[in-house]
Amino acid sequence: MTLPDPNDNGTPTASVEAGVVQAVGTIGLATLASRVLGFVRDVVVARAFGAGPTTDAFFVAFRIPNLFRRLLAEGALATAFIPVFTDYLATRSRPEFDRMVRAVAGTLLLTLLVVAALGAWLAPWIVGVMAPGFSAVPEQLRLATTLTRLMFPYLVFVGLAALAMGLLNVHHRFFTSALGPAVLNVGMIAAVLTLPPHVGVPILALALGVLVGGLGQFAIQLPELRRAGVPLQPSAEFTHPALRRIARLLGPAVFGLAAVQLNVFVNTLLASLLPEGSISFLYYADRIVEFPLGVFGIAVATATLPPMATQAARRDLPGLTGTLNFALRLSCFVAIPASVGLWLLRDPITRLLFERGRFGPDDTQATAWALGFFAFGLPAFSAVRIAAQALYALEDPRTPVRVGVAAVGLNVAFALALMGPLKHGGLALAASASATFNLIALLWLLRRRLGRLGGRRLLGSLWRVAGATAVMAAWCGLLIWNWPHGPTRKVEALWLLLAIGGGIVAFTATSLLLRSEEGPALLGLLRRRSRKLPSGSDR
Repeated sequence: MTLPDPNDNGTPTASVEAGVVQAVGTIGLATLASRVLGFVRDVVVARAFGAGPTTDAFFVAFRIPNLFRRLLAEGALATAFIPVFTDYLATRSRPEFDRMVRAVAGTLLLTLLVVAALGAWLAPWIVGVMAPGFSAVPEQLRLATTLTRLMFPYLVFVGLAALAMGLLNVHHRFFTSALGPAVLNVGMIAAVLTLPPHVGVPILALALGVLVGGLGQFAIQLPELRRAGVPLQPSAEFTHPALRRIARLLGPAVFGLAAVQLNVFVNTLLASLLPEGSISFLYYADRIVEFPLGVFGIAVATATLPPMATQAARRDLPGLTGTLNFALRLSCFVAIPASVGLWLLRDPITRLLFERGRFGPDDTQATAWALGFFAFGLPAFSAVRIAAQALYALEDPRTPVRVGVAAVGLNVAFALALMGPLKHGGLALAASASATFNLIALLWLLRRRLGRLGGRRLLGSLWRVAGATAVMAAWCGLLIWNWPHGPTRKVEALWLLLAIGGGIVAFTATSLLLRSEEGPALLGLLRRRSRKLPSGSDR
């Protein structure tokens, strides 16, 4: 590991750097399992229901509680929890920490129950706002409303799962919480395969699978919490001081950290005004982009928040800056080649994953069209959460709010301008453009807040990544040029595997030749499986 350079504050300590890499590997492994099961789920859903009015209704209904999940349960809520939890764990006694946890659990449970009840009651109006185009098809509007009401209790389960995740992460236990979404996918897959013959409307089986999977997300973390000695028995101490700190962070976090998810909301609304299937095409394309984003990009953000929160609690701002720089370099090292690879291989990837059953060649082309535009924004999607996490570690919620609101406004402007000529592809491009703006603005404001961010180190890393990506792109381009004409599914799968596998090898080898620092750090993960993040006892 490289030791800190006193002349450049863009280097974290060796122990934090190694710990972040170890945590990224742990989270990435669990998330990989979840994403693979997520693709299996999407393949099963596409085969059973295709892309049309019924799936549009489900995806709108699922996106509504899912949007609340990302804004509250897994996005802003988790980000508001961790700095407060970390401060209590690092500076208070264990009984004080346990009392705080019980107070948060009680308040959260009550809040989630109220929100779920209100959401089910207001479902017709919420669907009308999310998908105004459904008003022209009353049957589709009724179906989306029914599905929304059925799935709103899912928010309660994933909210409690987010609380459990935050508590495990501050104890540097990442695997179980990252594995939780896999349970949701298993529940949905099982529901599609077994329940449709037993319900009047087959798509209702998916909604039931969501509820079962959401409960499983929370339940799977309970044994690990008991091993960590964390109490989850709720209390009615609604005036605990920690609740005010969490509330102060939570409101701004909804807008700051979740700007990308608000863009999804806007795109869903506008896509409902486009031809049938547009919502589904955007959904399937987004699922492909979220594979590298979830396995690595979000893993880096999740792994770096606890150490950055610890450094902020100790007022170690140079250390926090170094951790931020290292996380950004790790993110770019994977996101940039993944972005180029997805753009080059968008057609065969979509065809291989989804083209079966009622999902035909036209659906493949429409989904790949959106995927290409989403791919442009992958580096920004990956890095923007890391930059925002640094500000939340500093308990500065206002800066992400301002940037997030501006990014959402920019997304709306771009979407309205581009959805005419580019259809649903324009909505994907608008999301990528607004995420890029979000990232640039956050980094500029962080530079003003913290001083130098290690720009020379980051720029040098980007040049090496660009060189290695160019070699990878040449390999993928060669394979595309010689792609077999009219291949069978097995032949195309082997050809795609050769393109992706060979591209990874070409990128890795070139990055090592260019003396990339991030490559050896990630490859060294295999030799450091026993190394862990610095524990809270190191205070």
